[in-house]
Amino acid sequence: MAAVKFVILGGGPAGVEAAATASRNGAQVTLIEREIVGGAANLWDCIPSKAMIAIGGVRALAQRSKSSGMELHCDDPDLDVLRARMASISEQLSHSTERQLKGQGVNMIRGTGRLVDEHHVAVITESENSEELLLEADAVLLATGSSPRIPPWAVVDGNRVMTTRHAYPPLVIPEHLVVIGSGVTGVEFVHLFRSFGSKVSLVVSRQQVLPQKDPEVAAALETDFLQSNVALIKGARADRLDVSDDGVVVHCEDGRAIAGSHALLAIGSVPASAGLGLDCAGIEVNSSGYVVINQHCQTNVRHIYAGGDLSGRLQLASVAAMQGRKIAEHVVGLHTRDHRHLDYDKAASAIFTEPEIADVGLAEAEAFALGQKIRVTKVPFAVNAKAMIDGDPRGFVKLVSDPNTGVVLGGSIVGAHAAELISVIALAVHANLRVDDIADTLFVHPSLSDVIAAAAD
Repeated sequence: MAAVKFVILGGGPAGVEAAATASRNGAQVTLIEREIVGGAANLWDCIPSKAMIAIGGVRALAQRSKSSGMELHCDDPDLDVLRARMASISEQLSHSTERQLKGQGVNMIRGTGRLVDEHHVAVITESENSEELLLEADAVLLATGSSPRIPPWAVVDGNRVMTTRHAYPPLVIPEHLVVIGSGVTGVEFVHLFRSFGSKVSLVVSRQQVLPQKDPEVAAALETDFLQSNVALIKGARADRLDVSDDGVVVHCEDGRAIAGSHALLAIGSVPASAGLGLDCAGIEVNSSGYVVINQHCQTNVRHIYAGGDLSGRLQLASVAAMQGRKIAEHVVGLHTRDHRHLDYDKAASAIFTEPEIADVGLAEAEAFALGQKIRVTKVPFAVNAKAMIDGDPRGFVKLVSDPNTGVVLGGSIVGAHAAELISVIALAVHANLRVDDIADTLFVHPSLSDVIAAAAD
């Protein structure tokens, strides 16, 4: 039986994982990527932002050091050194991924691909002798990602007015940054630039930051922002920007205006679907331009799949990678065995503010809105020995469980290392474990994970 010809457009987490999994299982895989293997959103956005946040964390640690009997001092960051470090991290990750895929037999083409029809992909190669190739495909994965959304009233110059991709790092550290957008990306940038010494104002279109998160979690972050002199402009929707040599003024629909030295747009993303030839293959998209998929990540043309940001599902690298694996299994026929669909409701996510925020599964407010009976237990880090030792007792662990069965339905963590700690609760949610299973587990002591056990007890 001939190997399945599997063509993948886009080398982000979905494309890379699909290529590796399909190749290991006998498919003839071709991966097409124009820019950076590993994904622009991942290696230009996610990884650099976390590298900058890590440096900000060092500065925060220095500020807390006095309470431990010593005093540390941090100089202002050298942006050239920081820029070189982030480029080095991204290049190393990208090169190691390329080596791994080539070692697994994946054919990699540097170029831009588009659908010609349901079974053919045209590729214009990126080289001195650029040429157009025509590839035949038994299956196709569209995983071209997304890009920052820029509203028609904003002119981005990468200096005074930035998107997220101009800020890793920026040309200068802003004296006063106005962040437009209070979702996950927006609040991370508030924390990042605050830690670098910028004055920060946050334009919040609703009445709380992180409108999709548990209100108690959002309130904890708001409290930390206010204690750090972050200005929260709530119920304000930006609709105009004035830019001068001296700074920017962000105008809102209700007449309020916020002046700053720089502005940063963090108001979502748009799918990178232009030029993909979706019409040529009859691929259905929704009103926002994202490709419509089913539980197998199949489009309406069943041998053509979509994954990652382009699919319009949770825009997380972990979700994209899992989609890629599930798609590859479906392509090579492994779904004929016991095949579990990807459950987006059980995906863990984290926000790298300080303190960190992480959650998974059902939230308390969501259960209340659904009228679902739940049991909620909450334990603060203020009672935890390790948090006291580390000098950072902020935050809490909240567990949501079924009052009849004790099965863990979800959880939220606000506090140091929340992104790591949430893995315990994520596993419990995924495996339908009970709170007793967590409470009976012998955790390390002293450790921050003691708080999870205490919440389960």
